[in-house]
Amino acid sequence: MPLELYLDLHSQPCRSVFLFAKINKIPFEYKAVDLSAGEQYGEEFGKVSMIRKVPVLKDGDFILTESIAILQYLVGKHRTPDHWYPADLHKRARVDEFLSWQHTNIRTHGSKVFWFRGILPAVTGSPVPKEKMDAAVEELNLSLKIFEDKYLQSRPFIIGDKISLADLVAIVEIMQPVGTGLDVFQGRPALSAWRDRVKKEIGVEVFNEAHKDIMDVDKLPQTFEKKGIPEVLKLKIQKMFN
Repeated sequence: MPLELYLDLHSQPCRSVFLFAKINKIPFEYKAVDLSAGEQYGEEFGKVSMIRKVPVLKDGDFILTESIAILQYLVGKHRTPDHWYPADLHKRARVDEFLSWQHTNIRTHGSKVFWFRGILPAVTGSPVPKEKMDAAVEELNLSLKIFEDKYLQSRPFIIGDKISLADLVAIVEIMQPVGTGLDVFQGRPALSAWRDRVKKEIGVEVFNEAHKDIMDVDKLPQTFEKKGIPEVLKLKIQKMFN
C-alpha cells in the first residue's frame, strides 16, 4: 500500500515533498487539503494531525509531520541517490546548515511577501500599506543576498556540482513571492542561472506542475468569494495589523 501525503501545493513545504516524491518515483496517494477553505481545521484532518498543518506523511500507522523530517524519512526509506542527502559528513552538514537557516530567513520573509501581495489584498480588498510592504521586500532581499553570498557562492548547486535537498527546498521557498508577480530573479544573474539548473535537474514539466497553483494566486479573490473566508484566517489577519 503506497504511503499517503496530505498536501496543498500553495504551501512551499508541500511542494518540496511533492517534488521529491515525484522525482524519485516514490509511490504515494495524494491527499489534497485545501488550506484556503480551512480544511486543515476539519474533523477528518484532525484525526491525522493534531497540529493541523501540511504536509503530513502517513505510512501505514506511522504519521510524520514537518517537511524536512518527511524528506529525510523518504531519503532513508527509499534509499534515494546519495546526492540528495549525502553520506559524506561535511556535505550532509552543509545541507543541514541551509535547512536550519532557511526556516527563519527565506521562508519567513518570502511567506510574508506572499501574504502581503497575495493573500491580504484578496481577503481585505485593499493593498497592504506601502511602508509594511517595502519593509517586507527589503527583508526578503537581504535573505536572498545571504543565500547568494554564503550558501550558493560560485557553485552550480548549494553543496557543489550536484543538486541536494537544500536546492529543492530553496527553490520552492524562493518561488513563493514569485507567484505574486514579484520577480526576485531580475537583476540577479547568478540566482537566475541556479534556478535554471535546478529546474533542469528536477524536470521542467514536474516543476511547473508543482507550481501551477502558486502561479495562479490571482484567482484567490474568486476562491474566497466562492468558499468564504475561514474564521481562523480572519483572526490571523487581524493579528498581523494589531
